[in-house]
Amino acid sequence: MNRKPGDCGSEVKPSHSNMSTPPHPQPPAKGASHGAGDFSYVGIDAILEQMRRKAMKQGFELNIMIVGQSGLGKSTLMNTLFKSKVSRKSVVSTPEERIPKTIEIKSISHDIEEKGVRMKLTVIDTPGFGDHINNENCWQPIMKFINDQYEQYLQEEININRKKRIPDSRVHCCMYFIPPTGHCLRPLDVEFMSRLSKVVNIVPVIAKADTLTLEERDFFKQTIREALRANGIDVYPQEEFDEDADDRMINDKIREMIPFAVVGSDQEYQVNGKRLLGRKTKWGTIEVENIAHCEFAYLRDLLIRTHMQNIKDITSSIHYEVYRVRRLNETNAQPNGQPPNTLANPQQANGVAAQHQVLTHEM
Repeated sequence: MNRKPGDCGSEVKPSHSNMSTPPHPQPPAKGASHGAGDFSYVGIDAILEQMRRKAMKQGFELNIMIVGQSGLGKSTLMNTLFKSKVSRKSVVSTPEERIPKTIEIKSISHDIEEKGVRMKLTVIDTPGFGDHINNENCWQPIMKFINDQYEQYLQEEININRKKRIPDSRVHCCMYFIPPTGHCLRPLDVEFMSRLSKVVNIVPVIAKADTLTLEERDFFKQTIREALRANGIDVYPQEEFDEDADDRMINDKIREMIPFAVVGSDQEYQVNGKRLLGRKTKWGTIEVENIAHCEFAYLRDLLIRTHMQNIKDITSSIHYEVYRVRRLNETNAQPNGQPPNTLANPQQANGVAAQHQVLTHEM
C-alpha cells in the first residue's frame, strides 16, 4: 500500500494503481490543467511525480553510527530521534552490559514506515570506545569498519553480473558524543574527529547538555568550534561541499550552532495539557523538543528533515569516491592486477579488535 507524503491519513491507494491507465492525465492536477488549456505545455514536470512514485516503491536507507564513551545517553538519543526503540540496547535485552575489553562494532537494522514512506534504518553502535585507561588508537577499529563497508560496496559494484540495486551498508553519518565537561575537547576527541572526518560525515553533539548552565553551554560550544578550526577538522556540513549561495546561507547557520547541545529522553510527560518528551526534575520538566531548552530539534531537522539526502549524497560522491579511486589505483599498481591484502588502515593496535554483529528488527 502506498500513500502520498502529504495525505496524512486520507485515501490510501494500492501500489499497482499508479501503473494502470489513469482516468486523468499524469502528473497531478497542476500539470493536467496546463495540458488542457495551455498549448505550449509539454509535461516535463511529470518527471517529479515519476521519481516520487519510484522512490516510494524502493524505499530509503539510512545508516547512522554513534560514537562516544559509556553513559552519555547515545541509545536514548537515537530512540528520541526516531520516536521508536531503535537503539541496540532497546532491542537486545541484557541484564547488565559489561564494558568490553576491545572496541566492538554492533549494528541493528529496522524497517520503519511513516505516511507510506518506508526506510531501512541501521544504527551502528561502538561499545568500548573511550572507556579504558589507555584509549590510544581506539579510532582504528571504527576506521576499519567504515572502510570495510566501502570495500563491500565496491566489490558489488565491479561485479560483472551486479545486482540491480546494491545494498548500501556504507556509514552515512557518524554522531560523535562529547562529554559535557564545559572546558575543552580531550585529545581523544581531537584525534578521532581529525582522522574520521576524512572518511565519513561527522556530526558532533554535546551529550546531556542539561548539566550545563546556558553560559557554560555557550562557552563550551565556542571553545569546541575554535578547537575544530585550529585542528583543521571539517565536520558536517562541510563548507567546501556547499553547492550554491543558498546552500551556503543555510549551512552557515548550522555551522554556527555546531556542536549541537542536546538532551535525549524517551519518557513522555503532560505539560500544560500537552504530551511531550522530556526529563523531569525538581525544578520542572526539560522539554526535549523545545529550542529554548536544548538544540535537539535542530539536530533532528538536520539529520532527517532537511539534510538526510545531502548526507547520503556526500557519502556516495565524496567519501566513497575517494576510497574507490584509491583502491582502483592500488589494484592497477599491482604487478598481477590483484588487489592488495590490506583493505583498510594498515596500522592496528595490539589487543584492539572489531566485532560486527548485525540484527534485523521490524518496526
